[in-house]
Amino acid sequence: ADLSMEECCDKGIEWANKNRICTSLPLLLESRECSMTRVQCCRSQLEKQYCSDGIEFANVREECDSQIGENTTCEAEYFKTCCYCCLLGKAAQVQGQSCEPNLKIGYQCGIVFRACCVKGQEGIDVSISDDAPKREQVEISKEELDQEDPYLHDGCRGGGPCSQQCRDTGSSYVCSCFVGYQLQPDGVNCEDINECITGTHSCGIGQTCVNTLGSFRCQRDTSCGTGYELTDDSRCKDIDECETGTHNCPPDFICQNTPGSFRCRPKLQCMNGFIQDALGNCIDINECLSTNMPCPAGQICINTDGSYTCQRISPTCGRGYHLNEDGTRCVDVDECSSSNQPCGEGHICINAPGNYRCECKSGYSFDVISRTCVDINECRRYPGRLCAHKCENTPGSYYCTCTMGFKLSSDGRSCEDLNECESNPCSQECANVYGSYQCYCRRGFQLSDIDGISCEDIDECALPTGGHICSFRCINIPGSFQCTCPSSGYRLAPNARSCQDIDECVAESHNCSFNETCFNIQGGFRCLSLECPENYRKSGDTVRHEKTDTIRCIKSCRPNDVSCVLDPVHTISHTVISLPTFREFTRPEEIIFLRAITPTYPANQADIIFDITEGNLRDSFDIIKRYMDGMTVGVVRQVRPIVGPFHAILKLEMNYVMGGVVSHRNIVNVHIFVSEYWF
Repeated sequence: ADLSMEECCDKGIEWANKNRICTSLPLLLESRECSMTRVQCCRSQLEKQYCSDGIEFANVREECDSQIGENTTCEAEYFKTCCYCCLLGKAAQVQGQSCEPNLKIGYQCGIVFRACCVKGQEGIDVSISDDAPKREQVEISKEELDQEDPYLHDGCRGGGPCSQQCRDTGSSYVCSCFVGYQLQPDGVNCEDINECITGTHSCGIGQTCVNTLGSFRCQRDTSCGTGYELTDDSRCKDIDECETGTHNCPPDFICQNTPGSFRCRPKLQCMNGFIQDALGNCIDINECLSTNMPCPAGQICINTDGSYTCQRISPTCGRGYHLNEDGTRCVDVDECSSSNQPCGEGHICINAPGNYRCECKSGYSFDVISRTCVDINECRRYPGRLCAHKCENTPGSYYCTCTMGFKLSSDGRSCEDLNECESNPCSQECANVYGSYQCYCRRGFQLSDIDGISCEDIDECALPTGGHICSFRCINIPGSFQCTCPSSGYRLAPNARSCQDIDECVAESHNCSFNETCFNIQGGFRCLSLECPENYRKSGDTVRHEKTDTIRCIKSCRPNDVSCVLDPVHTISHTVISLPTFREFTRPEEIIFLRAITPTYPANQADIIFDITEGNLRDSFDIIKRYMDGMTVGVVRQVRPIVGPFHAILKLEMNYVMGGVVSHRNIVNVHIFVSEYWF
């Protein structure tokens, strides 16, 4: 049920008192106004609560910053504003200033300012003593007195009888408490709420609730560890052992605090080259044993007391060796690197420690007759063993080549198939085969017999089966074909090949007037104004079949019209039927069925005669009588082909004959439309 504005507001206040937060207030999708009211009343109640907390904090602590800290939430702003304004009011009272606030500090701040200032003046005797010189008494009216001090008759003036908060109701007052307190049964005093007992605290797992005046705090259950202590806000703080004197440094050492511990640093400092041990003694440092060699290459390190010295090393080298640049050790002489080529042209010089030797280069062999190195024809010496396809000799080496359709592998000897399709040699699709490739075409194209690469479009409409692809007309497009239908009255079927007739009457896309009836025909529609003749009225519904629409007129004679009553014609019907053009007509086509109900006369006295009286052009239709399911049926057949477009009105009569006299007659006017296209 819908809640009133006051009920919605009460819900918001109740949420604020219970949760002290409004951001998690659930929204009501069914009432946007109620949700807005709940949020506003919740925020207003929070503002009152935190403002009351700020006033109480200012009265108790005489300061505000320790409680606010760096909190910048809206609730903290409410607390801070009321706390500051209360401190300003108390300061004005102490300095003897007026308790009337400056309007520039704001309305809400002015109310808090005056309340704290007036409350500070409680107990001050402001009466005039008898010894004081009497001034001339001036009578002041009640209206002037109220105008001078609008809070004169306020029952909560100066805080009233309430211990915390007071609200004047005009005839009385109502006391209330700050957040974290509850009103005692006397209705005046407030007592602290123990949130830890009531379960209204927000301490999490691993914390213990500790009740405080008007609030609570959460304290950690686990200790902070050695070297740390727990603060009031449940945080771990490093203990400065040096400042607290809890260290164990000897007298000759200085205490240096570290996170969670401390260090004892000796007062006596050693000179460079010495290190101090745990007892404060200075011990020489052996620099020669350090990982960073203090002496340059080619020199040896000698440790001294407090320092070190470097002494140069001078070794003697034998034949084929010489001193390195640093002069510290002997290195081999590379005779092969000299510019005079000790082995001569066509040879390769191989350096060895203290010596060298001469050999023929790879791909050459030593000729003992000419005493020179000659090229080796590897292709002739190792036929079919070096290369997979072809081998070509070069001076000092050889290289392998591959036949067409292959490329040389990374080993320089094997041949692997070349993927010619990567260079797109075909106009459409390419299939790589071993040593070659094959082009093929996408659907609707065929490969050219001339170059075997290009793809030519296939004219599906010109194929021997093209005439059967589309039900109406086939249009060739590159790679495919499209079927179309006549420009009006038809649409392409979902199979994209056949044509479907559009029923303009059902789609209401016709232009028939109000007095005309729309009849759908194959490929179009007709607007016919079929009115019933005199003494006939149109029946209530139009009978709709798959291919026909029927309007029936029933005889309705005026009173005392004897000629109308005696007229044997009882009904006149109008039926519209759409037929196709039969270009190959092999047998009669049954198109209309007239079902007759035999009157309640003896069977030997009644007969039903069906006849076509008008509109049977070229004797294209006939009518035969047939008995079906106990009924007499007149079957209209088309016996000759008709080439459309064609329109004819076929008049049919169904006569009930009794004793040679027509006792009952029904007339059916059949509007036949022959369409040129039929799908």
